[in-house]
Amino acid sequence: MRISLADAKLVRCMGAMVAVLTICIASAQQRGSDGLGDRLYPRLGNGGYDAQHYDIALRFEPQENHIRATTTITAIATEDLSSFNLDLHGLSVASVMVDGGSAAFERVGSELVIRPAQSLTRGATFTTAVDYAGVPQPIVDPGASFHKLGWQTWEDGYFAAVSEPSGAMNWFPSNNHPSDKATYLMRITVPADLVAVANGVLAEVIVNDDSARSFVWRMDQPMASYLTIVAVGDYIEARDDSGPVPIRNYFPAGTDADILSGYDITHEIMTWLIETIGPYPFTEYGVVVVPGYPVALETQTISTFGDVAPDPLVIVHELAHQWFGNSVSPGSWEDIWLNEGFATYFMALYHETHGPQGAEFLFSSIHIDLLPPGDIEVAELFGPGVYFRGALTLHALRTEVGNAVFFDILREYYRRHAYSLVTTADFITTAEDVSGRELDALFDAWLYGEQMPSLP
Repeated sequence: MRISLADAKLVRCMGAMVAVLTICIASAQQRGSDGLGDRLYPRLGNGGYDAQHYDIALRFEPQENHIRATTTITAIATEDLSSFNLDLHGLSVASVMVDGGSAAFERVGSELVIRPAQSLTRGATFTTAVDYAGVPQPIVDPGASFHKLGWQTWEDGYFAAVSEPSGAMNWFPSNNHPSDKATYLMRITVPADLVAVANGVLAEVIVNDDSARSFVWRMDQPMASYLTIVAVGDYIEARDDSGPVPIRNYFPAGTDADILSGYDITHEIMTWLIETIGPYPFTEYGVVVVPGYPVALETQTISTFGDVAPDPLVIVHELAHQWFGNSVSPGSWEDIWLNEGFATYFMALYHETHGPQGAEFLFSSIHIDLLPPGDIEVAELFGPGVYFRGALTLHALRTEVGNAVFFDILREYYRRHAYSLVTTADFITTAEDVSGRELDALFDAWLYGEQMPSLP
């Protein structure tokens, strides 16, 4: 067939257009980033999508400390994606499905890199199902050097996954950063003589054909991955529905009576916090006691405690976190003083309203300069500057604006940001809006000044 010169030019022109179009499409589809650029944890979390819901179906064999699970994540693509990452530490991945189709994947350290058969379009909702198994390997995190993180064996045959700040990725794949909160459904299957405790409301207990039991827990409000908890052991549930919020505590069988009775004060503390801040953010509350656990942690709706008689002020601290930290969550780890400084100050406030001394009592023993809580490094994540100088920042604000305005600030800050993410700037904005005052000098001195100001 003979082609004219005009035809040849047309063919070349069309070929060039196809080439340009191909380049444009390829450039629009990109890999999601392998971290969110958090100053303290740059590789935690992942870019390119927003997780909406986690469905975790997990079977646990305690003799081997072995889990086999499928985690299905519903997410929205925030950019056109040729691939994206999940955080997953250790464990063996058998398969990955994206929107029901098989997806290629590879492991790069604690990153699970997923390449779906079809690229994802910005704004599209998609599901990712990861089938995996193994023995979880506890994580050593420089921000929490006092114990290892994630799913692990504790004492007396009890198991628990406690995750702040990075440990969640040792037992389920996730966008492991507090800035990407989601709802959860957890189906935890364990031998029939054990109980599995997790976040939210216990929706169902299923007796399986093999006599194992599946505990189905539903967390309907958004939750950061570091606030997840699964605890497995010979637990006894203790319920108390007599107060403003249903309380269900889980104690190891045979727990000493003084430990059991130590939590009787919870309803009183809950009532006081509701009156001070606003409605409790979730449906139920309680604690799970883990033998050998060395600290206390504000895991969402069910705080984790060790097996010792509880200090009432620690109960206050972890319960206050349900508002400040769990419902109102930091957008980055460097703003953690918004969690710990607030919860610590509520310890002082409780002592003031229920004891002989004022809030200053808790700080009277501080005779050293504490590091500024707004400008920390990872090793200072849970240091005294974050807790106590953070709390003193609130006390300085209270002294500056007066009692009535201070509590109006707390209530308005919570009202504005419930179930969402915040920065330090958000709190300062609320404080200035409510007080009608310019407060930069106060916050700069207390949060960022190298030398700690004089105690209020």
